[in-house]
Amino acid sequence: MTVIVLTNCPVGLRGFLTRWLLENSAGVFIGNPSARVRDALWDEVRQYAGQGRSLLAYTTNNEQGFTFRTHDHAWHPVDHEGLTLIRRPNLEADQDTGAPKPGWSKASKRRRFNRNAQ
Repeated sequence: MTVIVLTNCPVGLRGFLTRWLLENSAGVFIGNPSARVRDALWDEVRQYAGQGRSLLAYTTNNEQGFTFRTHDHAWHPVDHEGLTLIRRPNLEADQDTGAPKPGWSKASKRRRFNRNAQ
């Protein structure tokens, strides 16, 4: 079983994949081609994806029963003790510079409120 997921890819690439795979949802292709055809399709996807992203998942003989490949995707497969896991980027950690947030702290707001209330 082979699954290819395309995001923001040219329409011509989707038409090309429908020759060998069934498009059951927009950008999701499923089929059971041979390994050689699957690799040839993946090479075409990587070549003609343009600004888009793509993901290939297929069955194989390992502990999980499948493996996958990505192209121009923010999530990357990582081998962890024989299991393939997905590493997602931590956007909050990338944006956090460690500097305090601008503005008043909660304690300072309470003190100001109590002073003004008297």
